[in-house]
Amino acid sequence: MLASTDSELDHGPRTERSATMRMCAVSREVRPIDELIRFVVSPQGEVVPDLKRKLPGRGMWLTASRQVVAEAVRRHQFSKTFKRELRPPQTLSTDIEALLVRSVMEALGIAAKARQVLTGFGKVESALREGTVEVLIHASDGAADGIRKLDMLARQNAGNGGAKPQIPVITVLKSIELDLALTRSNVIHAALLAGPASKSFLSRSQMLVRYRMADDDKTAEKPGQDF
Repeated sequence: MLASTDSELDHGPRTERSATMRMCAVSREVRPIDELIRFVVSPQGEVVPDLKRKLPGRGMWLTASRQVVAEAVRRHQFSKTFKRELRPPQTLSTDIEALLVRSVMEALGIAAKARQVLTGFGKVESALREGTVEVLIHASDGAADGIRKLDMLARQNAGNGGAKPQIPVITVLKSIELDLALTRSNVIHAALLAGPASKSFLSRSQMLVRYRMADDDKTAEKPGQDF
C-alpha cells in the first residue's frame, strides 16, 4: 500500500502515540510500525536508530531490513528526508543488526534476573514435559541432534489435546552470546518461563529475525519467523 501523506517525517513519539502504521522512506509503502525502524537526528547531526521508538524529535521510518537500510544510505535518503546534510556510516545496516542482537541479549539477561530462564538440556527437557515453557531457545551454532530432540518434544507437548499453542523456538543468538547474556558458560539450550520479561525477549527476537530474514523474501512483505 502506498502512502498518501504530505510529510515523510513523524512529529515525534509524544505527539503521535496512537499511530500504528508508517511509510518506509525507501519503498514508499505503509507498514505496521513493528515492521519498521525509526531514525532521528541527534543534536550533533548524527543519524540515530530509535529502536524503542521513544527518542524525541521528528523521525524517519524504514522497513526493518538490512538491504533497505543499506539502500537508504546509498541513496542519501536521510539527507533528502530530513532536508539537511547527513552522513550516516556506510556500515549502518550491520551496526543496526549488532544493536538488535545486543537488545535481545539484554532482554534475556533481564529475564534471567527475574528467574524466568532455565538452562541446560536436562532442565529444559523437564520443563517441556511439565508444560511450563513459554519460549524455547537454542544457540544458532548448537548441535543439531539436541536441537532436534527438544524441538520434537516441544511440538508433542503443544499438540497434546490441542489445548496449548506451539511454543516459539528462537535461534537468533550464538552460544557465546547466550553465555554473555546469562553470565554462564557453554549455554546451548535455554527455556523461558511465563512472565513480562519473557514477552519482551520474544518481541525483540522477532524484530531481529524480521531484520535478518526480510531480505530473503524479495519484497520483504512477510517477516521471517525462526521456528
